[in-house]
Formats: sequence, C-alpha cells, structure tokens
Amino acid sequence: MCNILFVLDLITLKKTRNEVLVLNNNEHDIEASSVEVELKKKLEFNIEEKKLKSVVDIISEEILKYIEKRKEITKYILEYRKKVIEDYRDDEDMVIEYFDHEIYVKEEAFKTIDRRLKELTALKSSPYFGRIDFSEEDYGINKMYVGRFGVTQDNIYEPLVVDWRAPVASLFYTGALGEAFYDAPKEKIAVNILAKRQYIIKKEKLTGMFNSALDIKDEILQMVLSGNANEKLKDIIMTIQKEQDDLIRQPRTKTIVVDGVAGSGKTTIALHRVAYLLYNYRKILEDKVLILGPNNVFIEYISTVLPSLGESGVKQTTFRDFAFDILELKEVMSLKEYMEKVLSGEKKFAKDITYKNSIDYKNFIDSAVEKLDNEYFKAEDLIFMDELIISKDDIKEMFNNDYKTMPLFRRSKKIRRIIYSKINDARDEKVRVIQKEYEKIIFALSAEEKDLKTNDFDFNRRLNIREVIKQVLLLKRSLTWLDNGNCVELYNNINGNKRLTENDLGGILYFKIKLEGTKTSEQIKHVVIDEAQDYNELQFLVIKELTGCSSLTIVGDSNQRLIPFDGELPMLDLKNILPSCNVQEFRLNTSYRSTKEIMEYANKYLDADPIVPIVRNGEEVKEILISSRDEFKKFVLGKIDDFQNKTYENIAIICKDIKESENIFDLINGNANIKIIDKENDVYHSGIVVLPSYFAKGLEFDAVIMVLDEPKDDSEHKADNGQTQYKQEDKLRYVMATRALHELQVIKKNF
Repeated sequence: MCNILFVLDLITLKKTRNEVLVLNNNEHDIEASSVEVELKKKLEFNIEEKKLKSVVDIISEEILKYIEKRKEITKYILEYRKKVIEDYRDDEDMVIEYFDHEIYVKEEAFKTIDRRLKELTALKSSPYFGRIDFSEEDYGINKMYVGRFGVTQDNIYEPLVVDWRAPVASLFYTGALGEAFYDAPKEKIAVNILAKRQYIIKKEKLTGMFNSALDIKDEILQMVLSGNANEKLKDIIMTIQKEQDDLIRQPRTKTIVVDGVAGSGKTTIALHRVAYLLYNYRKILEDKVLILGPNNVFIEYISTVLPSLGESGVKQTTFRDFAFDILELKEVMSLKEYMEKVLSGEKKFAKDITYKNSIDYKNFIDSAVEKLDNEYFKAEDLIFMDELIISKDDIKEMFNNDYKTMPLFRRSKKIRRIIYSKINDARDEKVRVIQKEYEKIIFALSAEEKDLKTNDFDFNRRLNIREVIKQVLLLKRSLTWLDNGNCVELYNNINGNKRLTENDLGGILYFKIKLEGTKTSEQIKHVVIDEAQDYNELQFLVIKELTGCSSLTIVGDSNQRLIPFDGELPMLDLKNILPSCNVQEFRLNTSYRSTKEIMEYANKYLDADPIVPIVRNGEEVKEILISSRDEFKKFVLGKIDDFQNKTYENIAIICKDIKESENIFDLINGNANIKIIDKENDVYHSGIVVLPSYFAKGLEFDAVIMVLDEPKDDSEHKADNGQTQYKQEDKLRYVMATRALHELQVIKKNF
C-alpha cells in the first residue's frame, strides 16, 4: 500500500511538473526547481522510513534473542543451584563455594544480558536521532546512524546504530561539514564530513527530518528549547553543541573545570560526561563515580538523567551528606538557616564565613595540627615490674622522627603496637624465667619429694605467671596518654565551641585527615562537583584526599557565588589548590536556556562578560511596582492564569529568602495547586511553586515571577560586603532571573 501511495505521489509530482511548463520561462524555472526539491525530499523521506522500519525489525529480533538468553541463563542458574544443593546437602563448604563463585559468574552474566535488554527496549520506539555521511581515505563513504545506545548484530562487523558516546560519534557533534577527525583508540582518524541529518522519531514513526550542520540555529535545538520544562532535568543527546561535546569527551585523566553562565548546560555536560566515561571505561569506573550537588532538591531534579542514558550505580549526594557519612556529628546548622543568615547580611556571621573560606583558616588548622603533634602525647618511661622497657626519649624519637610522615593518630596507633610488642616480649621473658626456675627446682627434687611437692611448686609457678600477666594488663591500661582524641571534639575546642555550619564541614574533614589519614569506605575513581563556585579551598582538598581521585569534573558559575569570600574564587584556582591533578579550565558564555529577552535582562546584573543568548526570541521582561497586598495577590494570580493559558506547566515564584517565600505563599495560597519549597529535602513535582532563591539554583521553569523588595535607593541593593568584586544582591537577582525558560515577570513590591 505504501509503495502504491509513493507511486501516486510521484505521478502527481510529475503531472505538476508538466503543468508548470506552460508558464513563462522565469516562473517555469522557479516552479520546476521547487518540484524537484519536493520530489527529492519525498524520495529521501520514503527511503528513511524504510530504513527505520528495517532497524526497528532488527531491534525487535534482538530483543527476542536477549529474552531467550535471559531465560536460558535463568534456567541454568536455577537448575544448577538445585543440583548443587541436592548433591552437596551435607557439605556446607561445597555449597558455600558454589554461591561464592559459580553463581556470581552467572548472575553477573544475567546482569549484562538484562542491561542490554533494557537498552534495546528503550531503543525500539526511537532507534536513532541522527545520521552522518563521511568519507575515509581507505574505506570510502560511510553512512552512520547515531542513537542513545549502539546496536550491532551477531557476526556482523558494521554497527546498525552507533552509541552517541562512541569515539566516531563525535563527528555528529562537530560544528560544520568538511574536514574533521575523531579519536580512535590508537590514533586520530581524518575524515571528510559530507552531510548530517537529524530525525524526529516517535513510537517507531518518522515524523520529521532535517539536514543540519548542528549549529546553535539548528531547527531541532530550537524546537527542543521552545518546549516546556520538566520537573526533572533531561538528557540532551539530540542537541549537544560542539563546545559541550568537546567537554564531555575530555580524557578521563584530566580534571576539567567549567565556569559557565546560567543555562550553558553545565550540569547536563557533567552528567553526560559521566555517561561517556562509564561507556568507555566501564571496568575502571563502574560503581565508583560520585556526584556532589548543592542540595537535595537539586539531587532529586537531576536524578533521572543518568538512568535515561542507561547508567545506574552512580552515587548522587550533597557535600553535607558526604561529610555526615564520615563524621560523627550531633548538630550542624541547617542549609536553610545557613543561607538565610548569609542573605541577611549579618556582619558577624559574614565575617566568620569569610574567614573560614580563606587560606588563613586552612593555615590556622595546620598550625593547630602542628601544635597537637608537639604537645598532645606526653610520653612516659615504660616500666614493667621495675624494669625499663622503653624510655620516653625513645618514644619521642618514634613520634618525632621514625614515623613523622604518618598522621598523628595513625602514628600513635603504630607506636602503641610497638609498645605492646615490647611489653609482650618482656612478659614472655619473665614467664621463661619463672618456667626455668620451676624446672630447675623440680629437677633437683628426689622422686619422693616430687610426689609430695610438685603440685605446690606448680601452683606457685602459676601464681607467678598470673602476677606477670596482671602486671601486663595494668601496664597496658595505664597507657591512657596514648589514647587518640575525638577529632570533632578537638575541632570544637579550636573553634571555640561555636555552632557548626556548612563552612565547618570541610574544616573538620581536613582536620580529621591531618590527624587520622581518613579515606572513604567506598572506592571512588571519578568525582563530579556541581555548583562548585560555592566551594572553598578546604572542600576541594578534602574531596581529593578522601577519595584519592585525580579525575574530577567540576562545574559552576562564578557569577552565582552567594557565599562571602576574599581573594580569588577557589574553583578558578584549582591548578594551585590541586597541583597533582591535570587541571584544565573552560569557559562557557552561551546560554541555551532562556530567551534573548530574559538573558538581556539578567545581563544587567553582571559586571563581567555578558551572557550570549542563542537566537530565540520571546516576551519582553516587564517590571511592575506593587504597593499593596491585595494588588499583589490579584496581579500574581492573574499572571499565573495567563501563564497557564499559554500552556506553561512549571511556574515558579522566586523570592529572596524563606521569610519572603512564606509570606507570599500565605498571601496567594487560596489555590490548592500552589506548593512551597521551604526545606532542603523537599522534592519538586512540577506545577506552581514558591521558593527562596538558593533552592532555585540549578533548576529551570517555563515561567518565573521574580519578587523583589523595592529598595529605598539604588545603593541599598548595591551595598558591598566585601565578598567579591560583584555585589551579592546583583548576583542573587541574576540567579533568580536565569531560572526562566520562556517568560519572566519582575515584581518590585514596597509593602
């Protein structure tokens, strides 16, 4: 039927072509050319439809094959398990050995098959999203389809679909046609890119097809960006830009630092880089990747990206929770309270934060550790039963010279083991003397005396040995001066027993590393740090030391730092902070999130290089002054209705702090569909939400209502508290404004 329709289309097109011949020459040329273009498009579309059907059919066959493989291995596991248990019912060692080895091997194979089955099932509805035609000198012209996952049939060399993470797939993301290269395992391969094509495939149907060089004006990119936001961050494999792809494919051995403006795709780059690294270095990195986000709202927001790319087993947490897993802490100021104090501009609190974010504080901790190193352990002579076993000078020598390179509390444990060994040696010597004396006495006795006195002498021998052991126990118990202290308590002492905050977590961990040489219990091979502009030097140092990682992906926006600090932003000084890492810095100035109008509005709050928006126009950003609560409520609810009529699904009312958020929520909460995010563990589930600025970081919404307190004069929000070259209030407003994708309404209230 499809072929018949195709023929009819051709006949119609040819008929149309013949009809236009009666027109004048100019019109004839134009019309004929137009018909030829349309005819070519129709032909290509039909060819691609047939290609899609064949790929879907093959994937369906592969799915059935893997289902059978899964059945077979499941059957094997169950039957073999039954046989082993029956054959070795009375042999526990054999049963244990089976479960420790054989079943492990088979179950690992089952995991691989099950993983592949899930990938194929996901591919079936949309097998690929792009095609690239290129020529190689030795192999001629290749037509390569690129998809979320790769598909290669058994015993066939050429892949049906290439995984977007494969080295050759990088050609799809290059910015232009012509000469290019890709990194093969052993060398760079030069090619000539002839054509690129992008597809819209939904439910196994080809609904759109575009020829593209994949620049920022790409039709599919524009279409995707014009869509509504989701309650979760989405993958971007269809629309990755060249600058983003270059970052994703950076070598594993590098530590990359990305300073990107709001909407530049920093987070998605980091997550796709994780997927890329896992694809290419699975044996090394599987279950050994750690992602650190700013808060749990954000962690939940990004939670589906890696699973959508077929990756699981990646730990995603906050630095706060990461620290809590290592430290025994009773009370630390909540993130909400901490940020509220930061935003309030409380001078004493800001001064303390600034100090604890400085190199001076690191030096202070180093000095405290040095003092403990010299003074904490008060060595004493070790006397055992009136004999000197080891002098205090010898003990000091071990502390100060022999084991000086070891952390202090690990050193003390080492020295304790040496002392215990010396005590045990002395004990054994005393016991040998007692035993020899006993044997000498027994030997000198006559046969008659032996019968009468052996038991008495043996009893005395036992008493003497028991006394020796008693003295050993007493001596070991007396070594309290060798006991290690609690690192948290010691830190609290040098901190003046102040209430602990976010800024103390890095300090305590650093203190603990210096004293104990602490490492993470889980093996970590790659670390991702998001919103890294808020990290201080100590946090970067402890992450490196605790994990032992030299491979990190660090992303942030220097314009979004709200935490007070002096000097150079640590995120941008990692070459000095982490000299053992191969650090390379990148800057992203293009925003793909918001419309041109929104980004132009956000730019006015930056003193740095302005954000370069992509060419996507939208509604003008309007500011309105509102002087009463009733007027505010009426306007906001009306604006929400307006946004919903435009089919915006995710709408945010962003305020400066939690107090303002709660006030606004109470004012407009006649609508049961309006929610508030007021805790770091809250989860955003789409719809209309009120939230403070710091919980909005990293999130995006279709439309945003930005609520500002109208200052009495312009200097009020420009007041500098010495934190950076930029003003805190301006940076805050930049964060708030850049959460909007399509529309931003600014309300300045003075009630």
